[in-house]
Amino acid sequence: MAQSLDRITVDPNICMGQPTIRGMRITVSFILKQLASGQTNQEVLEAYPELEMEDLKQAMEYAAWLAGEYSRPLPSTRG
Repeated sequence: MAQSLDRITVDPNICMGQPTIRGMRITVSFILKQLASGQTNQEVLEAYPELEMEDLKQAMEYAAWLAGEYSRPLPSTRG
């Protein structure tokens, strides 16, 4: 990651440990779903005035970082 994602927080006591924005009960996935459904950054910010543009930017950066991770399939235990 090029910069620290200091606005993305994970707390097992908030939203069942899902990544949230600054410890608020607004999850990264919720923001991404809003943007994916066609809402503009400005529309999301107007609907949730507690959010800032940097929050949206870091939510997208976090998603891009996760999408760049890969996993290897577990070896088959079948003979």
